[in-house]
Amino acid sequence: MQLNRTALPRLRAEGSLGVPSADLLVLPEKVLQFGTGVLLRGLIDDLVDKANKAGVFNGRIAVVKSTAQGDVDAFARQDNLYTLCVRGLDSGATVDETVINGVISRVLSAAHDWKAVLECAADPAVQVVVSNTTEVGISLVQDDVTRAPPASFPGKLLACLWERYRRLGCTPESGLVIVPTELIPQNGAKLKGIVLELARQNQLPEPFLRWVDGDNDFCNSLVDRIVPGRLSPAEAAAMKERLGYDDELLIVAEVYRLWAIETSSDRSRAILSFSQGDRGVVLASDIEKFKELKLRLLNGSHTFTCGLAVLAGFTTVKQAMQDPAFVAFIGRLMLDEIVPAISGAALPAEEARRFAAKVLDRYRNPFLEHQWLSITLQYTNKMRVRNVPLIQQHYRKLGSMPRRMAMGLAAWLLFMRSVETAPGVHVGRSGGKEYPISDDRAPLLREIWAAGGSPVRRALGNAELWGTDLAALPGLVEAVERNMELLEQRGATAVLASLQEEE
Repeated sequence: MQLNRTALPRLRAEGSLGVPSADLLVLPEKVLQFGTGVLLRGLIDDLVDKANKAGVFNGRIAVVKSTAQGDVDAFARQDNLYTLCVRGLDSGATVDETVINGVISRVLSAAHDWKAVLECAADPAVQVVVSNTTEVGISLVQDDVTRAPPASFPGKLLACLWERYRRLGCTPESGLVIVPTELIPQNGAKLKGIVLELARQNQLPEPFLRWVDGDNDFCNSLVDRIVPGRLSPAEAAAMKERLGYDDELLIVAEVYRLWAIETSSDRSRAILSFSQGDRGVVLASDIEKFKELKLRLLNGSHTFTCGLAVLAGFTTVKQAMQDPAFVAFIGRLMLDEIVPAISGAALPAEEARRFAAKVLDRYRNPFLEHQWLSITLQYTNKMRVRNVPLIQQHYRKLGSMPRRMAMGLAAWLLFMRSVETAPGVHVGRSGGKEYPISDDRAPLLREIWAAGGSPVRRALGNAELWGTDLAALPGLVEAVERNMELLEQRGATAVLASLQEEE
């Protein structure tokens, strides 16, 4: 049996999963969404669907597929329905829920249905635009707003705004709430600047530019949820057996979800009423603390521990989180070193500790196979962006050398000790096994290791790597050298066990 509207009465009667009621499938379109990817469907569309089921938004989503990749026909075959499986831990309790999402009203191809996209953009009932077009999508390229369609996402958005302006006029009520979810800093502000520049390049009238600037709310936003890609054939077959129907669009997501939207507009808050449907949506005048929590406690702890995990022989995060010594290390890293470094008036320590507890739940998720080696991609740059500021903040605020951060640096340097097996191909070795190193800084680190003497002092003191001289921080070089010696002599597993015994 194929998932579609015809199958829904039977699935409702069986009562084995969350199925949308008939009235939810005829709600008016209120959102125009650029992108069909799993993050949008697993987070944004899920949150709007929850709000509809709670009776607090009552609107569906028209989706625009901008790229040639993927199959638009799969949505048509399933009447735009898809299954979302939410699996993981919530406060230590296992969650395994399955719902059918009916929030998508239609999927339009930008290449073939551009007139319909413009009609949707000019609909007064549509008041929200969301996007996830990859980080590259929000960039300024020369574009023609009269093309059908324009080439870039900002060009497409500009064309939609121009059509809405022409049809609905220059009023505050005709303005849109535009929420990009691309993972770049200040995504809303950056998109607004590009759209305005494109409008000038296309010589659009000044009243239109003033309307775009003043009556449309381009909101910075932050999204956070792990939504893996397509299931493996074996997993798909098992899920089909479990559910009793075929779903070409089925996706799996972790329990944790966050969509933080930055706005100070009362009008925008009223329009974004789906925020009342789930605690995963946060509307705030400043979302900086949410960025800091994610970057430092989630991303930062990953980066401090990924090399250590590989050296200890762990393949997946789930596997490492079954080891008490590793759990103790990452828990103390977050609670004793990262939380004190980032907390203050704008970010209370208790809030940071609650977020750290959620991060540990996410790491323990028994349904996810998150590979440590994938986390080491561009390891050195991640260490610079995510963790060097943490080390500096720890010194400034606490006046001491952070022990576990120093261990993370030692593991990073050992992990980055490589040989070049082919031009541009770098390989490391641990426990008699080789592993690939995918890091633009691998050649420089290989030179540092090959130069003899203390690689720690040379690496930490290299301003090209860090933008600063980490070797100047009191006691850091000595601590990293001691930790590296321990890791080399005793191995990461024994070192982690000894650290746990010291607690």
